[in-house]
Amino acid sequence: MSARRMAALSVFVALLLCAVLNRPAPAQTEAGRKLIWRPVEFAILKFNDAAPNSWNIYHSEKKGVLLVRLWKRYLLVVVADEEVYDLDPQKVHVVGDSVEWSYSDLPAKPLETPDWKERDVGRMERISFRLSKDGHALELQLPLGLNGRPIY
Repeated sequence: MSARRMAALSVFVALLLCAVLNRPAPAQTEAGRKLIWRPVEFAILKFNDAAPNSWNIYHSEKKGVLLVRLWKRYLLVVVADEEVYDLDPQKVHVVGDSVEWSYSDLPAKPLETPDWKERDVGRMERISFRLSKDGHALELQLPLGLNGRPIY
């Protein structure tokens, strides 16, 4: 390799390292920015074994984190941690068929969610839990990918 090419390559590597190292950490920027949550296609929601009149399930870039709208209430469901947070509906903004919400508005404590169960039922993943010890039962059915893994 010629000296000219080596110099150009070293300048390119140095610029690339500067760009990567000067980028803020995702955890720092994620908390402050509003995320766009898009509707989950072909999802099913049951509230006390019946379909509610007004509901939707949204997803963002993060797999296993869902935003559930149940009438005027919003719940953040973190599947891996088996946690559900009751969100302030004033902080969730509807934009067309999507919503905007930021992790900086996450409540300090999750709701009590006993009876948490996850199960694959055919081409769907079923997640069910109760909202508090003697509370209402909520069931989410989410489509699985062709490989049998969750899409959202």
